[in-house]
Amino acid sequence: MRNQILEDLKTAMKNQDKERLSVIRMVKGAIQMSELNKKHELSDAEVIDVISKEIKTRKDSINEFKKGNREDLIEKTQKEIDILQTYLPKQLSEEELNEIIDKVFDKVKPESSKDMGMVMKELKPLINGKADMGIVSKIVKTKLEK
Repeated sequence: MRNQILEDLKTAMKNQDKERLSVIRMVKGAIQMSELNKKHELSDAEVIDVISKEIKTRKDSINEFKKGNREDLIEKTQKEIDILQTYLPKQLSEEELNEIIDKVFDKVKPESSKDMGMVMKELKPLINGKADMGIVSKIVKTKLEK
């Protein structure tokens, strides 16, 4: 994953793709910062976590830009998200996601919303980077309330 990002950085430089180049540099910096904090080279799963956090930050920014009617910034930020998503694994469909959640429910057998932590702990390694954890959390809450 790291090597792919570095190769894409070189390609963006050669092609003078300024938008892509800036996003890749940003994610490379975020990965390096995470490596400094953790004191080891990140695994692919950890790199996916970093990229997912960057995407989440941008989605939060888009929500703020919508409040301020800043269409220019919304468009720019959405393009950044699109570039970052190319580094994530294929996203799960809602049907696939519900199937995985149901299997975890069968395994954990949660009894109330107090068991949400246990369910999420089991789910995270199965869907890491393949789905928005905010959406997953909402689905799990809904299922726990039934």
